[in-house]
Amino acid sequence: MIVALLVRLIAVDRRDTPAVPDDKLVLSTLRDQWHLLPSAISALPTELISRGWEVTAGPERYVCRLAEPGDRQPVEAGLIAAEHLRLRDIAAGEPVRTLGGGLTARTDAGALSLLRRVPGRPLDGGDPIDQQWWGDRLGVVHKALQHFHHPGLRPWQPLDPAAEHLSAEPWLRGAVAGAVGAATRLTVTDRLTYGVLHGDPAPASFVVDPSTGRAGLLNCGASAVGPLVYDVAAAVGYAGGPDHAADLIDGYLAAGPVRRDELDAALPVLVRLRWAVCADRAARRGNRKMLRCARKALEAAAG
Repeated sequence: MIVALLVRLIAVDRRDTPAVPDDKLVLSTLRDQWHLLPSAISALPTELISRGWEVTAGPERYVCRLAEPGDRQPVEAGLIAAEHLRLRDIAAGEPVRTLGGGLTARTDAGALSLLRRVPGRPLDGGDPIDQQWWGDRLGVVHKALQHFHHPGLRPWQPLDPAAEHLSAEPWLRGAVAGAVGAATRLTVTDRLTYGVLHGDPAPASFVVDPSTGRAGLLNCGASAVGPLVYDVAAAVGYAGGPDHAADLIDGYLAAGPVRRDELDAALPVLVRLRWAVCADRAARRGNRKMLRCARKALEAAAG
């Protein structure tokens, strides 16, 4: 059984990945677009969809995230979704607009966003209590965003098995096609709960403040509309797989809009699809180690 953590899969040796922007790009963009002069900046744990940094400037703490250029509109939808959550007294990072009034700043490496940091420590995906907080907050966010609309929200689109980069390995196209086919059959034959997806709900995107006991999330990701169990599947991957995510799942079911029978039916299929997403991104980035890990997980998921 594959029990490797998803966070370990995407944080593999960066020598196998294309060049990534360093802190200088972030610092210069924060200065030019926000007139922010950080006294400290540190990288957040690597996630699948974007890179992040914690930033200190005077007494204020921020989180900035860099997403791929094509993700700018869904990222901006996620920033507006965060404002929507805050109006409902759900702790979420407060978007800070650029000097020109934009939600994001364009860079050569992608779209950079800035949010005021929610107080608290990041959650530990392997801790049972933190898993309860994690699942609870994901469920609360899903429920609060059920009637949220924004033109930047993209439709949930399974991967394209015909994509050129899937020829990187002989096994890859067939594995992705199999995962996409299973997900398509699921959405056709089962009645799933759709809503606004976070897209990459890693434990480090959620916090709990020990002084108040209040939990929240740093950002809403690159938002899309799709089956909510896909977000749960992504979180389960970060937790190490379904066998290691019981408390996360219990926390989600107690707070979220999805029923247990739906989650039980859809989770294995969408966990497999999530690994296919990892494989797809690994192939596009030329990340061989990540691709090998994804292959093992996909072979196990396919039986």
